[in-house]
Amino acid sequence: MKNTAQFLRDKKSRGERIAMLTCYDYPTALWEEEAGVDVMLVGDSVGTNVLGYESVREVTLENIIHHVKATARGASTAYVLADLPYGTYDNSADALLGAQALQDAGADGVKFEGFRPDIISHLTTRGVEVCAHLGLNPQIHEKHALQAKTADTALHLVDESLALEAAGAFMIVYELIPEEVAREATKQLAIPTIGIGAGRYTDGQVLVVLDALGANAFELRHNRKYEDFRARGTQAIRQYVEDVRKGLFPQATNVRHLPEAEAAKLAERIREYRHGGTPGRNSQKMIGRV
Repeated sequence: MKNTAQFLRDKKSRGERIAMLTCYDYPTALWEEEAGVDVMLVGDSVGTNVLGYESVREVTLENIIHHVKATARGASTAYVLADLPYGTYDNSADALLGAQALQDAGADGVKFEGFRPDIISHLTTRGVEVCAHLGLNPQIHEKHALQAKTADTALHLVDESLALEAAGAFMIVYELIPEEVAREATKQLAIPTIGIGAGRYTDGQVLVVLDALGANAFELRHNRKYEDFRARGTQAIRQYVEDVRKGLFPQATNVRHLPEAEAAKLAERIREYRHGGTPGRNSQKMIGRV
């Protein structure tokens, strides 16, 4: 059965944690499905992690649509949440067009950054499920630093969270805020909260899947590397390159052969041609490759 927004709210009410990971393609979606991930986030982090962009601001709606389609093909159970890219939700009309395009591509809901209750209300009243995103907003903030660091800014974030819930948000992602702030907001909200660098007391957690798998070289305080894909993958590719160069791949077990009778027939045809026989259809092209 497909996970829904209500399913996620029910997990919060039962005190069950929500596991979210980013996902950008079909094979990763299959891995995450098998592992039981609740929510797959097709985030604008695809830009800096997969597409080689310098900034998430370079990500286009077409980029996200492409990766939503790939992810959705493998997400039979997980809720697929898609980011609205930078510049696509400056006004309600544009936000709705972008959100509907992501829904058409296979997204179950959309996420965008910042305090925009007007946009959330506009989308939710038109059938779009919206996840808010407060704290560090990578599309907006030039400097990636801890947010809500004072009592005043912490209370402001909690107030904004309650306003976004009232506007119709079904979930909120908190990025890079103090644990105490995320804990208080989570206690006051009826909707689920998801943290990334926001401590232990949100209703769930999200990581960039490539960070969690150790595919990136850098170290991040909020991240835990559950595998070392970069080292293991590089070594595997290095071994492949070495085997090719030394003639160790492919081996006999990697090749296919003609049936014995067809091999004999082929050899006979080649002999006939070389002795002035009439070549069969396409044999001239074939002989040139023998």
